[in-house]
Amino acid sequence: MLSSTNFWMGLAGLVYLVAGIFILRKEISAARGWNKLIALGTVFIAVSLAVFAPEHFRGPEFIQQMAPRWMPWHWFWPNFMGCVLLAAATSLTVRKFVRLSSSLLGLMFFLFVCMIYLPSALAHPTNRFGWIYALRDLSFSAGAWAIAGIHSRASSPQASKWMILFARTVLAIAAIFYGVQHFLHPAFAPGVPLELMTPSWVPFPSVWAYLAGAILLIAGIGLALNKKSRTAAAAIGALMTALTLFLYLLILVRAHGASEINEALNYVADTLLYAGAALALASALPRDPSAPLPKAQP
Repeated sequence: MLSSTNFWMGLAGLVYLVAGIFILRKEISAARGWNKLIALGTVFIAVSLAVFAPEHFRGPEFIQQMAPRWMPWHWFWPNFMGCVLLAAATSLTVRKFVRLSSSLLGLMFFLFVCMIYLPSALAHPTNRFGWIYALRDLSFSAGAWAIAGIHSRASSPQASKWMILFARTVLAIAAIFYGVQHFLHPAFAPGVPLELMTPSWVPFPSVWAYLAGAILLIAGIGLALNKKSRTAAAAIGALMTALTLFLYLLILVRAHGASEINEALNYVADTLLYAGAALALASALPRDPSAPLPKAQP
């Protein structure tokens, strides 16, 4: 079952990646510099959501265990969440009902933080991983609401402003915290500093951890101070994109066994989703203090 799940996770990601790039081909071709990568933010988010969806349909046991005990119908939520993830991925890919889907997607991740990760972090405040997971999903929520903010400017300018401010604040806090973690624990794989250790075949592992930590720390401070904030968000997105391509995809290629492949797929999707969240924020921020804010595509 797990091997079959891995197949569908990989296939879903590839399908949504090809479809997303094809639909955005004109915008990507017209963009210059950072903007080419920034244009891919929603594609990265959609691809990651599509990768996670089959895991909810075909491997629901551990997802049921993540739900709070007080929630009824534990058997129902994995399949429901799989449908939600696919619906959001499809909406972002075909660019239909984006304001609605991104708003609800941000709410979903925010509820994950409030119901699952924050209570766990508060129950074990000295466990750094609890805070890392909480900030990770809060950053996912921020990225989704940044997209919603872009698509709310015409109809709800004040709500748009607050959503983008929330996204910038959250990603600033997360980047600074993650940057410090890389300096304190350089043996762990760079990016979102979870439990995975950097593989022994990676040359100079501590160097990459310190480099990632420095980028996150500097970019996080820039976001917090609102100085070169668009460039800072794009830098975080570029870092996470590079780590997805040159570290986590290689870990996936070298993985053996269904369980190891499944873990590698999750790290690929997690890191790419974080890249998408940062790039979504970059797309919502002005190029400089005097530049007009970017508008949503019709």
